[in-house]
Amino acid sequence: MKKLNTIDEALSLLVLGQLIAYPTETVYGLGCDPFNKKAVSRLLALKKRDVNKGLILLISDWSQLTPLIEAIPASQLESVKNTWPGPITWVFPKSSKIPLWVSGDRPGIAIRMSAHGVAKALCVNGPIISTSANITSLMPALNSDEVIAQFPDGIDAIIPGTSSGGNPSAIYDVLTGRQLR
Repeated sequence: MKKLNTIDEALSLLVLGQLIAYPTETVYGLGCDPFNKKAVSRLLALKKRDVNKGLILLISDWSQLTPLIEAIPASQLESVKNTWPGPITWVFPKSSKIPLWVSGDRPGIAIRMSAHGVAKALCVNGPIISTSANITSLMPALNSDEVIAQFPDGIDAIIPGTSSGGNPSAIYDVLTGRQLR
């Protein structure tokens, strides 16, 4: 696993279909290009995660949201605006552009706009997968040492940094406002 010194290095690896680990405002994340089926399949296998559970997309700004979702009433978008950027994930009705290997068997797509500098910079060129850095059923990694301990192989690169700790992001349904996690 290569330790990266710059965001530009990470962006280059994402374009090449590589898997990276990076800090977020809550826990360390694993990411890749969501439109690269081979990369997403590698990530799911590494985490031992069922494809039908779906994954979270991380975006850097509001312009990236529209192509990923079906239109929703402006009133329902107000709750999202009050929490973004930040550690809250919202499930939206997905657009036809979302591949099944990202959404799984779900009608919606989970999206978060991070306030963490590193996480936000990683998706400046487009959304990336953002899933907690852990094998399914194990505790999420909070630092690079914990990432390496869980994944001695399989991740192509890691961005050193800090996560504030705590639980992975809370998830809400944008249409109902109901908390899902």
